[in-house]
Amino acid sequence: MPAVAGELRGRGSDFLQLAVGDLPEGGKAEWLAGRLRQAIADGRLAVGSRLPPTRVFAAELRVSRGVITEAYRRLAEDGHLEGRRRGGTVVVAAPCAPRDAAGSGVEEIGEVGEVGVSPFSRAPGADVFDALRNAPAVVDFTPGRPDLAAFPRNAWLRAERAVLAGLSYEHLGYGDPRGAPELRRAVADWLARMRGVRVEPDEVLILAGTAQALTLLHHVLRADGIDAVAVEDPGSLGGRQHLANGGLGTPPVPVDEDGVRVDALRATGARAVLLTPAHQFPTGVVTSGERRRELLGWARDGGLILEDDYDAEHRYDRPPVPALRALLADRVCYMGSVSKLLAPALRIGWLVAPPRYRADLVDAKRFNDLGNAVLPQLVLARLMESGGLERQLRLLRRRHRDRRDAMIAALAEHLPGGTVHGAAAGLHLTVTYTADVPDTEFAAAALARGVKCQPLSWHRQLPGPPGLVLGYAATSPGAVAEGVALLGGVLRELA
Repeated sequence: MPAVAGELRGRGSDFLQLAVGDLPEGGKAEWLAGRLRQAIADGRLAVGSRLPPTRVFAAELRVSRGVITEAYRRLAEDGHLEGRRRGGTVVVAAPCAPRDAAGSGVEEIGEVGEVGVSPFSRAPGADVFDALRNAPAVVDFTPGRPDLAAFPRNAWLRAERAVLAGLSYEHLGYGDPRGAPELRRAVADWLARMRGVRVEPDEVLILAGTAQALTLLHHVLRADGIDAVAVEDPGSLGGRQHLANGGLGTPPVPVDEDGVRVDALRATGARAVLLTPAHQFPTGVVTSGERRRELLGWARDGGLILEDDYDAEHRYDRPPVPALRALLADRVCYMGSVSKLLAPALRIGWLVAPPRYRADLVDAKRFNDLGNAVLPQLVLARLMESGGLERQLRLLRRRHRDRRDAMIAALAEHLPGGTVHGAAAGLHLTVTYTADVPDTEFAAAALARGVKCQPLSWHRQLPGPPGLVLGYAATSPGAVAEGVALLGGVLRELA
């Protein structure tokens, strides 16, 4: 069986980032009630926030349902919570303190590739992802795609009907370039509850995904004297392309088992860095506590972190990890989107920037497109406020876990010499192998056999072992097994 980088243990809830390992041996209900009171007091749980259903919360924390019920009862007696039957359990007490200002999936986009040219026949250019997307395949292991067949069509339609029924004429005009206030408020609440980021709605900028966030940042960063943004290595080719397209240098910084190496980051001299700390792309490494402290020290010395929180919600075998933006608000630009939660086609994301950049970024958004389409924003806000997005996330986790397990089992059988990385979370695995076969040659031969994937070398600037980046979330377990079997056969032929 291939070695799995990182243990498949550790559970918890995204709600307030509660880890199973933090629960005491006794007094669990008292402990949980205390954590909820603290979240209400510091504003992470605002008035109107909906708490998880007791059955779901108990399953996530691996406790009896009675523990959750007792904790909720204690806060209800204090006047903090109220049960509303089908409306769930809702916060009704005002927070005792104002919320602080606080804070990524880069969508790979480019021009359509040339007809008949293999995506692997040359160094990847701006059109490489479109060329690969348009290539026919029987099994598609392209990373970064959620289970698009699971898009909540009925819930979306219900939310859309509700929005249209109550829509005022004013909503049909030009909107606020920062985004619809309803969605900015919903995103602020989501970030507080699910990512530990406390932020006011006015600090949220709605835009067309992380790709646009990087594009808007080009001019703003250069105006601040920043001419280079360091990038993880291996790290997202798409992110690197977007930065280079804006005339910014992209010096590579090695990633090890603890995350990006801060000593190497300092050596680049770059004043900014693009990171995926909650689930590093493509290795799946979670930035360790010690490495986070080093990163924050670098940022306090004048560095700027661009945090791409692209798939942190998709977690299976490890506790939740708070965003860096929650730890150092004035030195982190936080980026997120619904591309990995719902569908990339929605083109809705958000950016939370330090105060000194906000006005310039709003201007950049205004002059770029006057703001995102308002109607989809209102529908998404309705879905988020109703709890529909959290229900969708729970559904996706079950499906994605089954597909991940199918891929790990198939790799154990068909690529026994490989090492699997990043299995505890996300939408993809990276597998490295010892055979003396370039990964671009491997990927090209696999595509000829009907299996689409990305070579690890596409995401490197520095030398490193060959490998493949394999997305599993959008492929059924049976197709996953079939595709990996084909990959195993291809590697044996090439080796």
